[in-house]
Amino acid sequence: MTSILGVNVVASSYQQVTEQSILWAKRRESRTLVFANVHVIMEAFDDADYRRCLSQVDAVNPDGVPLVWALKLMGLKHASRVYGPDCTVEMMKCAAANGVPVGFYGGSPDVLQALLTVVRREFPTLNISFAMSPPFRELTGEEDAEIVREIAASETRILFIGLGCPKQEKWMIEHVGRIPAVMFGVGAAFDFIAGVKRQAPRWMMRTGLEWLFRLGTEPRRLAGRYIKHNPRFVFLVARQLMRTTR
Repeated sequence: MTSILGVNVVASSYQQVTEQSILWAKRRESRTLVFANVHVIMEAFDDADYRRCLSQVDAVNPDGVPLVWALKLMGLKHASRVYGPDCTVEMMKCAAANGVPVGFYGGSPDVLQALLTVVRREFPTLNISFAMSPPFRELTGEEDAEIVREIAASETRILFIGLGCPKQEKWMIEHVGRIPAVMFGVGAAFDFIAGVKRQAPRWMMRTGLEWLFRLGTEPRRLAGRYIKHNPRFVFLVARQLMRTTR
């Protein structure tokens, strides 16, 4: 793994993630995987508590193309993108083939229902053992304990979490050891797979222009984020590279 602005990012692949996750799931291990883009890295750069949270996960995968470019400039020429929504689909394929039960935690009730409809249609043999849209507020200790009991009782071994950054990563770390499942923080994957939000064309993804497409579809929500984070990411990574070279 290589540090990008203080966050250790692995040069992984879809095959590595899915194969390792199936092994962990069959062993009933409690594990955590993150799919990081510029937003995640910059939130961690600005928030020491969130940065410490990411340091405790099992793998921070390069979800964003700019992270792949950074890894390659740092010498990891084999680095490739591991895009959260695509990895979610690949993981469901592997889970279905291996008889591993999966669960979904997050999203609004409407999004979750749409997601389950799509998943059941596309993966009819997949065992969906748990699905919950939690309240959009902080849970009480009793509510949280009940959710943990429900997940454990469901025998879920792969748990996809769509709470958004940084909430989902913090939630996973708080529940390591309490939930015997491999936890994937997949953010907007719920919306994309459910068809609620449009994904950028693949050529825009490959060229690092996905942010521009998303800005065009959600300008009010994303404009401030991109203005705040993107220029600073370029500057700070360039500075890190120069310091490393020296």
